[in-house]
Amino acid sequence: MSLGGIALATDFALLVVAATILSYLARLTKQPTIVAYVLTGVVVGPIGLAIVTEDQLIEIVSELGLGFLLFLLGIEMRFSSIREIARPVGAIAVGQAILQAVASTAVALLLGFTLFQSLMIALATTFGATPIIVKVLGDKDDLKSLYGKVDVGVLIFQDIYLVMALAILAVGTVDDAAEVAASIGRVLLLMGAIGVAAYLASRYLLPTLLRASAENKSTLFTVGIAWAFLFIFAAETLELSVEIGAFLAGLALAQLPYSTELKERMRPATNFFIAVFFASIALQMEVDQLLAHWQEAVIASVLLLAINSVIVFSLFYSQRFDVETSFLGTISMLQVSEFSLVLGALAVDQGFIEEGILGFLSLMALITMPISTYYVLYNRQLYRYVRPYLEALEREDTIEASPVEYDDHAVIVGYSRLTSELAEVLEAHVEEVVFVEDRAEHVEELTESDHGFVFGNARHGDVRAEANLSGAEVVVSVTERSDVALRIVEDAEGLTIVTATTEEEATILRESGADYVVLEHGLVGAELDSLLSRLDDREALERRLEELNDRARNGSQRPELATTRGGTDG
Repeated sequence: MSLGGIALATDFALLVVAATILSYLARLTKQPTIVAYVLTGVVVGPIGLAIVTEDQLIEIVSELGLGFLLFLLGIEMRFSSIREIARPVGAIAVGQAILQAVASTAVALLLGFTLFQSLMIALATTFGATPIIVKVLGDKDDLKSLYGKVDVGVLIFQDIYLVMALAILAVGTVDDAAEVAASIGRVLLLMGAIGVAAYLASRYLLPTLLRASAENKSTLFTVGIAWAFLFIFAAETLELSVEIGAFLAGLALAQLPYSTELKERMRPATNFFIAVFFASIALQMEVDQLLAHWQEAVIASVLLLAINSVIVFSLFYSQRFDVETSFLGTISMLQVSEFSLVLGALAVDQGFIEEGILGFLSLMALITMPISTYYVLYNRQLYRYVRPYLEALEREDTIEASPVEYDDHAVIVGYSRLTSELAEVLEAHVEEVVFVEDRAEHVEELTESDHGFVFGNARHGDVRAEANLSGAEVVVSVTERSDVALRIVEDAEGLTIVTATTEEEATILRESGADYVVLEHGLVGAELDSLLSRLDDREALERRLEELNDRARNGSQRPELATTRGGTDG
């Protein structure tokens, strides 16, 4: 390896090791890992020890990190879940862009910047910090909440006109209106072309490809990574942003039943890239630049935080969202984005602004991004404090949060002849039966059936959450893996029936909260029907469960019904 290659590898290794140490300390002290990653760049970069620079390798990996973060965001976005809020999201996004630009311009003028500098600052500070918001909301499992969906929708709009802003600045002059219009038109045309390609692939190519790949989980992971890289490569080739290509790749996969399992399989690799991205943010900052307008940056951060909170809350509230949703959605959208650094750097290269303005934007980002992580993380606690002051704004005609996809339902983990017969028994007692299965040969049958279906391994939290296992009236699992059964028992709150292969496993599952553990032999439909008929009489149900458990411990389970083994064992 050449000396240059060794230097690249050394810098990269130092960054990863530092990020690992600081993230471990963050977990010990119960702090957000994002803050640890950002601080990594501060400590080892030009601001701190100056032992790592943003070399080519780190730049490439961090850019991939941003791409994979948007890829995961795309996988979360199913058209059916965002269609109903598309209009209010559009109104909020447009209103926020205009009003925040006006507010940012006014604040910059008050702080002594010229009109042109103020306009450039406004352009750079209009965008939300997509990586921060998506990562924290994902960690909180709030991406599928009503306010999470709205915030993500607004961020998507912002990412679109971020690409347009980059296209305008890349022209090099704003005097030639025709060239600017042509540049924007080209961007929109190429984005549309990639979007159409993603849609057609999700309809005609991906179902067959993923069905064949789902048999082998390693192959499924490889196909997912390859699909993301394909769209990232296409976006780069067409001179579009990586994040747009990655988002569209994820969006195509989101419409398919394999998306949840695929997301879980890819999470370790994507988390690595994302960690490098956040750590690299501070590597772009120089001390002299940061201090050029540090007082103005601190004042602007405070003023814009206050002004933008009023703007965004008013926009949410004007679209008939309730007070809580408006508040939670607002405080997620108040930080200066790392994209402001991208826009600022391009503006410096094109001669629009001097490096001191870039330092001003960098310091604002460095102040607001870590702080915003905390108030997004503890947003519901903050809401409890301000709720008494906002109660006067409560009203009845609001957009309600969509109910969870599955409610008043039963969950069956593992599909087989036996469990399909059990589903018929369960249908008489609950509104819907949901199967969780990770064997590809059953995908088509379950997708076309009248039952709910979640493809994936029940050991993954996202798979259990999508099936709303914790809210199920009844949970039946025929998986042989004791670790998966244990996670199911820990999540389930309704009647829980699981299988075990040894008495030791059965004892652990009972002690962990399983209502009934089937050892070696199955639970007949009549017995299940008998249990379900007692759901409304808790005392009678507990007596019957105790009888069955005593019979199981004494080795007298009914021998004529051997358990048919289901999936989710891989």
